[in-house]
Amino acid sequence: MTAMPTLPDGRPVPDPTAGEPAMLADWLDFHRGTLAVKCSGLDDAQTRIASVPSSSLTLLGLVQHLAEVERNWFQRVLAGWDVPPVYEDSAGFALDPERTCDQALAVWRREVAVSRELCAGRSPDEVGRLSEREAAVTGSAEVSLRWILVHLIEEYARHNGHADLLREGIDGATGP
Repeated sequence: MTAMPTLPDGRPVPDPTAGEPAMLADWLDFHRGTLAVKCSGLDDAQTRIASVPSSSLTLLGLVQHLAEVERNWFQRVLAGWDVPPVYEDSAGFALDPERTCDQALAVWRREVAVSRELCAGRSPDEVGRLSEREAAVTGSAEVSLRWILVHLIEEYARHNGHADLLREGIDGATGP
């Protein structure tokens, strides 16, 4: 087996000929890696800088939010576990003055590891159950793992766009 190529920043390049389950997992991991890259090399104060004065959106808040997203979609929806929110603010955007970015990244990485374990060996057709609130949005109480993975790719891609703008505003860094 050959090693997966990586970009200079360490993110793995998704296999362009992989089957569906591997390709979905690869693209989700690519976008997870993009979030980590956007936070790298910054101090805690920088990760708390809001995008614009009227917004509370920060890189630290995005990391916390995506930890919540991972927990919700893989642990609650796919596995059916009754787990509490990761943070006091269940959306994850609120900042605790005592929480560092390194702490939030460690929590997020643990949530990602659990998500990967829960996906390992499952068919994309396997079904999870949504909460009543979520089912009202999709029109169904059931969603496939395929749907969850595509949704998470979209969620990370959208928030990585926010992270691009945040990072550029912090130190001028642009790019992937």
